[in-house]
Amino acid sequence: MQRDSWKLWAAAGLSAGLLELPFPLAGPLPPWRNVFAWFGMVPLIWAVLRAASGVRPLRCAFLVAYFAGFLWYCGNCYWVRDTMMRYGDMPTAAPTLLLVGFSLVLGLYFGLFGLSIALVMGSSRNTRLALAAAPAVWVALELAASRITSVPWDQLGYSQVDNGLVNQLAPWTGVYGISFLLVAVNALLAATFLLEGRKAKLISGTMSLVLLAGGWVGTLHPSPAQHTTATAVLIQPNLDVGGDNDWAGPEWNQHMAEFARLAGQNCKTYIAGIPQTGAPQGEIVCPPWAAHPDLVVWPESPAPFLEGEPRVQNGLASVTRAVQAPLVTGALGMDLAPDEQSWRSYNSALVLGADGARVGRYDKIHLVPFGEYVPFQNLLTFARKLTGRVSSFTRGTERPVFRLNGHRYGVFICYESVFADEVRQFARLGAEVLVNISDDGWYGDTSAPWQHLNMARMRAIENRRWLLRDTNNGVTAAIDPYGRVRQSIPRHQVDALPAEFGFRSDVTFYSAHGDVFAWLCAILAMGLVAWALRARLRLAIQIKVRS
Repeated sequence: MQRDSWKLWAAAGLSAGLLELPFPLAGPLPPWRNVFAWFGMVPLIWAVLRAASGVRPLRCAFLVAYFAGFLWYCGNCYWVRDTMMRYGDMPTAAPTLLLVGFSLVLGLYFGLFGLSIALVMGSSRNTRLALAAAPAVWVALELAASRITSVPWDQLGYSQVDNGLVNQLAPWTGVYGISFLLVAVNALLAATFLLEGRKAKLISGTMSLVLLAGGWVGTLHPSPAQHTTATAVLIQPNLDVGGDNDWAGPEWNQHMAEFARLAGQNCKTYIAGIPQTGAPQGEIVCPPWAAHPDLVVWPESPAPFLEGEPRVQNGLASVTRAVQAPLVTGALGMDLAPDEQSWRSYNSALVLGADGARVGRYDKIHLVPFGEYVPFQNLLTFARKLTGRVSSFTRGTERPVFRLNGHRYGVFICYESVFADEVRQFARLGAEVLVNISDDGWYGDTSAPWQHLNMARMRAIENRRWLLRDTNNGVTAAIDPYGRVRQSIPRHQVDALPAEFGFRSDVTFYSAHGDVFAWLCAILAMGLVAWALRARLRLAIQIKVRS
């Protein structure tokens, strides 16, 4: 490594810190903080390309970027440790080791980013080409995080969910187009420190500052008004995720009576926008309902709603008949296995009509590893012992769209909201509104519920759909097709949100075609890396022949 290599490591650490700031840390994100995403990568890009011109360039570039990625994941996903300490039934040191291992694995994407652009620079001897390659390489690795390790948590583009100008890319490119733009601006800014020549520095600096100013102005850009034509009651039961929720005996009747009471509330105080910590509630809303809402939603939660139990069927049916509205509720779905000797369980959403009749069921497709199943159980035999509360759900296979009151609804569950290419299929299949039921109680009072909310908001933007987000303990909210939280209620309290929403049937390019842009970036990035490897191999052969 270089004699002043400490500067490279310091720059990587600085980038890790700056890139934490445009994401929620312990509460809702102030919109102005998204500006850090526009220049937070500059120190990292500078460090990687400086390393690429030194001793052992590829190794140094990879390690410097890997260091930044490890730090970033430790900071952004610190809640992994908190959650496993509280609910994982793990030995004392295990949650910390799990977070470290988690960050070491996912930090590899940062390392591969550094390695790739250093390889392009080393093979081409062209800093401009390496800088130009950076956005495509970054998007390719975000796509890999979604498809390979299945943890696309807080991709860079989510930082701009409140930027009404920039997030207009999302209906075309998904969140990946926003990530591309952000990395491109970071690369332009880095060019002012890396390129030689006054003219080149002036051009790159001017362009990046113009884009940076445009990005900041975007936070002030107003989105079109969205008219509402329907209403829903989103129930927030605030159940203890780690407690005993069997509801035995009279307790069942008490809880179902509370369920019916909350479902019938149509005049409530709500917060206009995202609930701030300690902020008072805002307006009182009394939607103009003729006699009943268009939908009642009960979240994914530890309520003992086992689909086949008569008391569950009768209890849920009585609620729908009482409020004269269809119901979507989290439940434990059960099917007989093909051998007809055992039962398979699913994390499901049950859908009932206003008359109490069963309309259908959606079974969660994208399960949470080490939360809802143990991956590679034959290899990771120790995992079951370490994580005592891991469920063993079967993966769903279909994405039904439910027709209720003449409109089509798409329902997905909790962690699935972070998978853009999966959620968009509901809109492609005809869903006019999206319903996301979740239980964020596992996260406690960490940044995770707020991060999760912002990713759900991006799904509304990409598909230009209203999104009704109902959670066990918050954030329960109605999100409009431009990602704005129109109504919400405070966290950690038993409550119900009478939410107003609308229907849309138009299909965005992203809804119809998915990650086309991301795949194009991946193809371009792989092509550049393959070319660089070939050039490096050719040079090595020439040197060997000469010697």
